[in-house]
Amino acid sequence: MARSLGLLKSMPTDPTSQRNPSEDLPMDVPTAPAFVRLIDNPDSAAPQPGRCEVGAGERDDTALLDAYSRAVTTVAEAVGPAVVSVHVGRSSPRGEQSGTGSGVVLTPDGYLLTNSHVAHGAKALTVAFTDGSTSQATLVGEDTPTDLALLRAHGSSLPYAALGDSEKLRVGQLVIAIGNPLGFQSTVSTGVVSALGRALRGQDGRLIENIIQHTAPLNPGSSGGPLVDSRGRVVGINTAIIAMAQGIGFSIPADTARWVLTQLLTRGKVQRGYLGIAGRARRLDRRRVRFHGLATDDAVEVMSVSAMSPAARAGIQPGDLIVGVHDRPVASVDDIHRFLSEWPVGNPVSLTLLRAADRLEIDVIPEENKGRGKK
Repeated sequence: MARSLGLLKSMPTDPTSQRNPSEDLPMDVPTAPAFVRLIDNPDSAAPQPGRCEVGAGERDDTALLDAYSRAVTTVAEAVGPAVVSVHVGRSSPRGEQSGTGSGVVLTPDGYLLTNSHVAHGAKALTVAFTDGSTSQATLVGEDTPTDLALLRAHGSSLPYAALGDSEKLRVGQLVIAIGNPLGFQSTVSTGVVSALGRALRGQDGRLIENIIQHTAPLNPGSSGGPLVDSRGRVVGINTAIIAMAQGIGFSIPADTARWVLTQLLTRGKVQRGYLGIAGRARRLDRRRVRFHGLATDDAVEVMSVSAMSPAARAGIQPGDLIVGVHDRPVASVDDIHRFLSEWPVGNPVSLTLLRAADRLEIDVIPEENKGRGKK
């Protein structure tokens, strides 16, 4: 784009007092004609009057926006057919009631994930696809602590999406939410990952942990829809918003969803032990890692301990950092969930934890988790 520098100095009218204008400039400033037009390249000349076009200086931003738009449209076209609208019928003292939510098909034979609060207590379930077809669905199982439910729609060769790796998500990464908010089918919204490892309480008061916070707009009816990355992989299942807030949405990580999906397919429920703690992922200082000879620089920080729980009886305290479970490194809340789902209830578990400058080994006897909100 052309830039005008204007006159450097007005010229005196007395010929006898004329001086070279460059004498008034610092030595390192090159002399220039009184009026200079800088042209960055031949294609960036001043636009012609009346011609509507994007200036050369704005083309780089336009190219970025075009790439952003292509990424979003490509993902929407690829993943959209796998996103369904879930229609729920429930019985209540006031008669039959209905509700809607979203879901995402993950297998060609009709297994799909949605939220537990969408499907819980459903008397009838119907899913609607983007091509206008509908199918009856059955509830395979649900897991209230993670607010996930597995349904199966009756059909075959259905369009389906793939679960991605939510551990690789980074704050600031582009994410795309697809769902059916307020009954508007196949709605696409975009945002970025704004935080990882959040915890929030569900409608029943249970604490849902290790949540993805993002800025893609969500509304009632978006629950159960997928959160997708720029490669079309499902990295989360949208679960909640904060009323009266803007740009704050929450999703269950895909890694958690994959583990829950496997449990529900094989057992019909998620069987896990109960310790009685709530925790969050925590990055450790490298000096602390080297001092204790730890295998990883990640840990789970104990945020609270339930009274009369196995953890309370074993002496675990808020602020403790769990770095190992039965000689296995712990890097996330999911690691503890997975271990407890496989460990026999009633058998002692050895926890390795850091408390202040000390490294401790504490034995805890887990109990069966009967719908409790904590680990």
